[in-house]
Amino acid sequence: MTNSPPSGSEASQSSNFALLHPKIQRWVWDAGWTELKDAQERAIPVILEGKRDVIIAAATASGKTEAAFLPILTFLLGQEERSCVLYISPLKALINDQWGRLEDLCERLEIPVVPWHGDVADSRKRRFVKRPEGVLLITPESLEAMLMNKGHGLAGILAGLRFIVVDELHAFIGSERGKQLQSLMHRVETAVKRQVPRIGLSATLGDMGLAAGFLRSGGEAELIVSREAGQELKVLVKGYLCQPPRLSGTKMGGQEKTVSETENEDTTAGQAEQAIAEDLFKTLRGANHLVFPNSRGQVEVYADLLRRRCEQGQVPNEFWPHHGSLSKDIREETETALKSKGRPASAICTTTLELGIDIGSVKSVAQIGAAPSVAGLRQRLGRSGRRKGEPAILRCYSPEQEITPDTPLADQLRHRLVLTIAQIRLLVAGWCEPPRPNGLHLSTLVQQLLSAMAQHGGLAALNAWRLLCAEGPFGNVSQREFAELLRS
Repeated sequence: MTNSPPSGSEASQSSNFALLHPKIQRWVWDAGWTELKDAQERAIPVILEGKRDVIIAAATASGKTEAAFLPILTFLLGQEERSCVLYISPLKALINDQWGRLEDLCERLEIPVVPWHGDVADSRKRRFVKRPEGVLLITPESLEAMLMNKGHGLAGILAGLRFIVVDELHAFIGSERGKQLQSLMHRVETAVKRQVPRIGLSATLGDMGLAAGFLRSGGEAELIVSREAGQELKVLVKGYLCQPPRLSGTKMGGQEKTVSETENEDTTAGQAEQAIAEDLFKTLRGANHLVFPNSRGQVEVYADLLRRRCEQGQVPNEFWPHHGSLSKDIREETETALKSKGRPASAICTTTLELGIDIGSVKSVAQIGAAPSVAGLRQRLGRSGRRKGEPAILRCYSPEQEITPDTPLADQLRHRLVLTIAQIRLLVAGWCEPPRPNGLHLSTLVQQLLSAMAQHGGLAALNAWRLLCAEGPFGNVSQREFAELLRS
């Protein structure tokens, strides 16, 4: 892994910009850009070489996509033969978003941009297979289906492959899906019989060497970490006391409550949710925000509470749900509301909006309960303060149980609040959890074995081990262990 030096004088910046194709330069000027961002400047000469793996690490909304594609498209325009690029994304929604971002530029350049996932018409996919050129936007699952369905024909389809771009690289590292992606990239290179430069777009990790090792096992990557100055951060942490449920026969206001009356009242969780929802209603109305509970169920609870609060106040609804199990229409309705400049909108969401979907400017981010990780909290916070000169704003809401003689020790220590504060302090210090990339992932190995057998119409055991283990990403599985796995 090597580090690309930061860009220096205006002259050096101009010389890098001059390396871009004239049509791309014109697009940059027409877009009103006064300068390229740090990572964009430094990526141009490295990617234009077309030989090295590259990792571009920067915060959300820092122009990583353009940092990769401005030189990539320049490279494609310089090729005499038909050429293509694989852009691999963890989310279909992110593919749709990137298609919208690249379409205008690529239309000027007469370079096709083709989204490929389950919601895309087969006719569009057939056109790409018939004439494979331009930018193919695809998920790992759809790429695997392509390998299995096209089999030996894949080498011809991807003969002109020049780059593999992996967006949200940090979201794959250490996971079974990440191991699947590593295997798919290796199988693509095996099919075309050559190494294809890989470009990873990532949030900054605690150990960027892990990202380089993930992008290509045992290989070196040029590391471009944005050195742009950090923005101002404003943080608010609020705790909410959850009172225990009242039992039958207890007196409230001088009157005794019955069991049925107690059952009709809010539960302990409901009391905290209602109080938090009321604060969100009063605080967030009038601008765009993102609210992150920690489960899909909580997304729907808060979206419903806030919608009903808008109805109660006789004001237009400004709060919309967004998570992966909702229908495509509902998700797109939320995304459209966030992008619309006609009225304010806030999304109650899960990780579906933590990743890089373009949803426009967001004033603040609200986190209910401790975030799943410091890395995830930083990714979420990166959605706020995207306009020049605006601070990033983080609002944290911590529900805590009322302490009684029977309260568990963890609740007495206010562990949720302590965890929230610790995450914020680590966030400010620039630390995040390093991913753990060294698992065996045997279930993924079995899945990749079956997939490779479908692609090739069958594989000898030794050839399968060589493809996936000896030369592939499952290098920590020995030949003996592979044989035992087959026998089991």
